[in-house]
Amino acid sequence: MSLLADLTAGAVEDAEARRAIRPYADVESAAAAQAPALDVSEALRPDARVRIIAEVKRASPSRGDLASIPDPALQAGRYQEGGASAISVLTEQRRFKGSLDDLAAVRARVSVPVLRKDFIATPYQVLEARAAGADIVLLIVAALDQPVLEELFALTVQLGMTPLVEAHSADEVARAADLGAHLIGVNARDLSTFELDRDLFGRLAEAIPAGAVRIAESAVLQPVDVAHYRRAGADAVLIGEALVTGDPVATLGAFLAAGDFPAGEEIS
Repeated sequence: MSLLADLTAGAVEDAEARRAIRPYADVESAAAAQAPALDVSEALRPDARVRIIAEVKRASPSRGDLASIPDPALQAGRYQEGGASAISVLTEQRRFKGSLDDLAAVRARVSVPVLRKDFIATPYQVLEARAAGADIVLLIVAALDQPVLEELFALTVQLGMTPLVEAHSADEVARAADLGAHLIGVNARDLSTFELDRDLFGRLAEAIPAGAVRIAESAVLQPVDVAHYRRAGADAVLIGEALVTGDPVATLGAFLAAGDFPAGEEIS
């Protein structure tokens, strides 16, 4: 079993354990009672300045523990203060040490869109995201058969949220495009091997349809990495580790400055 398959299976197993305590109908009602999800089209609208999706991330399988983050809402508030356009919250509990409580706390603190980043493979997990206040849900193409991907994409949209469809190959970008995805991410980290390829985004960016927001994910530690993705055509960059291991406001300022030119433009 690949690491991605293992992570997805574990996330589904944990969701089923939660479902035994909180039935589908209860979560469905909680999702319906939430305030409408925020529209991400303005928050992540492509323009002359790169957008940053800042991530609340305690740990990862590749790097181990990164930061304790006892108050995820405080961390997210600092991200917003620093200029983040959206906040990503890792809710996977086994390897990333996150939770849906983290997501709910962040949603209550910030006014920008919030992404549930997890290994989503069932409708129950999508409903959980909305019930906790998510505006965006991550759907990883490599983890899902096309019928399941289509089902989860449709449910996400039906609930008023925006799917962020993540790809790792030209074929997966095509699958995302076939769905009509408005947010398409390219993850530099291969989730089967966890190896990094920072140039993958640049090779796939032109395959992302015009009008979709092009999001580069992973392999961002320095401002030069943001500039690299911006030159390759990224409208937004998702950043985690670099923001939880340093001063988030100062780091965000440096990252935003590094991407302060039109996407795809060469800089001297």
